[in-house]
Amino acid sequence: MKALVVGAAAGGGLPQWNCAAPNSASYWQGAPIHPPQTQSSLAVSANGEDWLLINASPDLRSQIIARPQLHPRTGGALRNSPIAAVLLTNGDLDHIAGLLTLREKEPFTLFATESILGVLAANPVFDALDPAVVTRSPLHLGTRYELLPGLSVTLYAVPGKVPLFMEKGEVVTDLVGEQTVGLAISDGRATLHYIPGCASVDDTLRARVEGAEALLFDGTLFTDDEMQRAGVGTKTGKRMGHMSVSGPDGSIAAWAGTPVTRRVFVHLNNTNPLWRDGPERAEAEAAGWEIGHDGMELTL
Repeated sequence: MKALVVGAAAGGGLPQWNCAAPNSASYWQGAPIHPPQTQSSLAVSANGEDWLLINASPDLRSQIIARPQLHPRTGGALRNSPIAAVLLTNGDLDHIAGLLTLREKEPFTLFATESILGVLAANPVFDALDPAVVTRSPLHLGTRYELLPGLSVTLYAVPGKVPLFMEKGEVVTDLVGEQTVGLAISDGRATLHYIPGCASVDDTLRARVEGAEALLFDGTLFTDDEMQRAGVGTKTGKRMGHMSVSGPDGSIAAWAGTPVTRRVFVHLNNTNPLWRDGPERAEAEAAGWEIGHDGMELTL
């Protein structure tokens, strides 16, 4: 099984277009700390030919251009794509806006829970994906589906919240249901878990992931008040439905002792110090974590 990190950054990417905080400012000053990173997405294949795209970011066109695995093939049909299916883990804009890039009547199947498909159905702009060409197929939690030849996926609920544009009144940030899911992806030999958004980790989730060949997990913020301290926002990570990486309640501590062959942080916000060398990155790496990046490939 091959997994390709199509985009490793959280919403806004790195650099963010309107941000002058240190990580983003390094680009405007001509001395970038890291190659630019696009918004969160993963592609997985069992045969290297047919790919399942997980989440469709606003950067999708440039992501496809940057990744030869996702290029149309020459020598046959003039319009084609190795992207055979798309699967959504939630309804956030940074995971659904790229669907509009895929509107040129190219057949594929769009998979998601009923709740997430409902987000699309409530927004007529997504009717640009012609239903005669793009099939919307609901998936149920806890059921194993073979979505592509040799590639099975099981969806499970993880704590999260409704998309920002759907928030009304008091917002519950640790809802457990169909609105935020994690994925167990397997080719029958290896299993990868992809969880780009998660508000907390409990014993049930640890037991589910135990023994996997890879875990790609939500690394949005290193500290819960990171955006406040950076002066670029008022929300904490918890308010956004993301647990922090560090601290006694953070993901490094939460996953410590859980046997997983490889563990990788993805969906990193542009303010996250993990993008650059320093004590924060050293702490994560000492705990056995890799820092995901655009173009990172895993062969499992």
